[in-house]
Amino acid sequence: MNNLKTLMLMVLLCALMIFVGGLVGGKGGMMVMLMISLGMNAFSYWFSDTMVLKMYNAREVSREEAPQLYGLVEDLAANAQLPMPKVCIIESEVPNAFATGRNPSHAAVAVTTGIMRALDYNELSGVLGHELAHVKNRDILTGTIAAMMATVISYGVQFFALFGGRSDDDEGGNPIAALAAVILAPLAASLIQMAISRSREYVADHDGAEICGNANYLADALEKIEYYALNGRQMSDATPATAHMFIINPFSGAMSSMKKLFSTHPETSERIARLRAQARGR
Repeated sequence: MNNLKTLMLMVLLCALMIFVGGLVGGKGGMMVMLMISLGMNAFSYWFSDTMVLKMYNAREVSREEAPQLYGLVEDLAANAQLPMPKVCIIESEVPNAFATGRNPSHAAVAVTTGIMRALDYNELSGVLGHELAHVKNRDILTGTIAAMMATVISYGVQFFALFGGRSDDDEGGNPIAALAAVILAPLAASLIQMAISRSREYVADHDGAEICGNANYLADALEKIEYYALNGRQMSDATPATAHMFIINPFSGAMSSMKKLFSTHPETSERIARLRAQARGR
């Protein structure tokens, strides 16, 4: 169901991009914006793993340096039928983790020192299973494509605002509708992109539970991580651009209904409820 939801959201994002393209008019201008966006996102896709790991000062560790962590990742990767990813540690007291890499052959999983202290072995296996599910499902590629489309829409609206709309051969459009599109199109693109991110989190929770062998392991881990997040333990050096990568949003806290729409992650209580039902075989 969540895979279908992701597909439908991607189609909706495509439709919005086509609409903005029609608003902008001029194939040449739209192609320039498309090429700029493709270049930006291609660079992000190919080098995101290196960039993000450096951003958080993640240190790659060997089996000798972290035998229990390395061995756990190795076992889970074998369960998931994935190549062995890089294993990295981030010096941070805040419990969190993420995966990165453009494909399963170029992947890395990173955990904070805080999460290694806060969780027991089973709970950590649930978190790592979730991250390996992101790798296996190529969610980084899905996120990159969604970001690319959202960027194209934003550039298209900016182009329209600066240089006007359709070609000279076209009849004049409705200026009120055009103004509404300028305001609402980027907002709609952002909402769809966030919804795609949330749907992929549900899939990674489900598949990660299968990889680690018990959905309760991940549910227990999320309860602990959420407790720390709600009590002020948030990553001070985290950025909104990378928030979607973490097991729980590093800016997590109590969310209003409006804030949920712009969140990269589903509400943790809902994720836990689904995992408990999965553990019961429902």
